[in-house]
Amino acid sequence: MVIPDGYSEVPPGKLASVVTCLHMLACAPIRAERADPPWQLRRVTSPAADWYRALFARVGEEWMWFSRLTLPVTSLEAILRDPAVEVYALSAGGRDEGLLELDLREAGQCELAFFGLTHAMLGQGAGRWLMNRALELAWAHPIKRLWVHTCTLDHPNGLSFYLRSGFKPYERRIEVADDPRILGLVPRTAGPHIPIIET
Repeated sequence: MVIPDGYSEVPPGKLASVVTCLHMLACAPIRAERADPPWQLRRVTSPAADWYRALFARVGEEWMWFSRLTLPVTSLEAILRDPAVEVYALSAGGRDEGLLELDLREAGQCELAFFGLTHAMLGQGAGRWLMNRALELAWAHPIKRLWVHTCTLDHPNGLSFYLRSGFKPYERRIEVADDPRILGLVPRTAGPHIPIIET
C-alpha cells in the first residue's frame, strides 16, 4: 500500500498514530539496575480476564491502550490460557503495578506483547528492572528474535527506552483506530495529550 506524501485527513472519532517496530536478534547486555528493589515479579498462570483487563487498564489508560479491551472475553481468555503466552505482574506493596507479557506462539520468536508500569511506579528504576527481567525470561527460550512495537500515543520516553535497551528499529507503520474514549473503553480523561475530536 502506498501512503501519499503530505497530510491525510483522519475522520472524527478516530485516532492515528505512528508505530515503530523494533527487534533484537541476540540478547542485549543487561543494564545496571536498582540493587534493592521494593517490588517482585510473579508469573500469573492462566490469568482471569477480569484481573488482566483491570491491570491492563491501570497500566495503559494514560496512553490509551485499548486492544485487549476490545477483544471478546473468550478471545482474550484463549490468548491468556495459551501455554506459549507468559504473563507476569510486577507487585509493590501488595498491589500489582506492572504488566509484562511475552508471546512465544511463533516458533523461534518472542513478542514483548505488553510492557508497562502504573503511574505510581515511574521514576523509581522499575522500568529498567522489569526490562532486564523481560530480556532474561525471553532469551531463556530457544528464540532468534525478540520484538516489540511502540507508538506515538505511548509514553514519550517509550521509544528511547527501547532503543537504550538494545532494540533496533526495522519498520514504521500508521495505525488508525476508533478513539477508545469515545467508545467508553477508557475514561474520557485518558490521554490528555491527545484531544478528542468527535464531529
